[in-house]
Amino acid sequence: MSDVHTPSGGSARLNTGVAHNARVWNYWIGGKDNYEVDQQVGEQVAGMFPIIRDIARADRDFLGRAVSFLAGERGVRQFLDIGTGLPTADNTHEIAQRLAPDSRIVYVDNDPIVLVHARTLLTGTHDGVTAYIDADVHDPDAILERAGHNLDFTQPVAVMMLGILNFVLDFEKARDIVRRVMAAVPSGSFLVLTHPTFDDEVGGAGQIPAMKFWNENATPPITARSGADIAAFFEGLEVLEPGMVSCGQWRAQPGSAVLVPQYGAVAVKP
Repeated sequence: MSDVHTPSGGSARLNTGVAHNARVWNYWIGGKDNYEVDQQVGEQVAGMFPIIRDIARADRDFLGRAVSFLAGERGVRQFLDIGTGLPTADNTHEIAQRLAPDSRIVYVDNDPIVLVHARTLLTGTHDGVTAYIDADVHDPDAILERAGHNLDFTQPVAVMMLGILNFVLDFEKARDIVRRVMAAVPSGSFLVLTHPTFDDEVGGAGQIPAMKFWNENATPPITARSGADIAAFFEGLEVLEPGMVSCGQWRAQPGSAVLVPQYGAVAVKP
């Protein structure tokens, strides 16, 4: 079963003259859903901060390992993926439903080009649910209300926030978003989160000039945070082993771990 909620006038928001994060990220991981302006900005950022492609791939690989762990080892059957991005190989619903065909996945994004590609995204199993809603991370109440049409909030939910809170520039606002979403899900639910950092110990100093260039030439604006600030998003939750680490190292197979300035962690709500 699949479902898509399309806002009126959504296509009118599509601006191909300004680089957009979802399309540039798609370019960095080798996708085809991007425009010349995205490629130009992507190349400029990569020239300033060459590890950016490694970050993009590491973040994507983290998603695969986290969803496999939750669906396979923790028995999670519901996923709320906020900040979906453009579909590529092994999306959340594909991984979860491969392990458990009855899994229910709700994707959330407000980028019109993601909406355009929602039909590609919505190819789930007959036993499960794959839905897409057009909503903004800054409005968690709307996300929860609409996600509740397809998810049962009396049962555990894995809330996925991969590379999305970095677009919420105000730290307290970002913390409040996490609190409100996690307050709506029951005990036994999970928070899966990645976030760029400027911490030196994981090579993050180079993020700062690259992000400055990004904010002057692309949209939406972005920020990196310290490890301490990122850890604060997990307040009240139990962070699972191996803790909050570079996302390229989280439960990675021996020999495949990479150190990137993007923290990742999975936490459970007591």
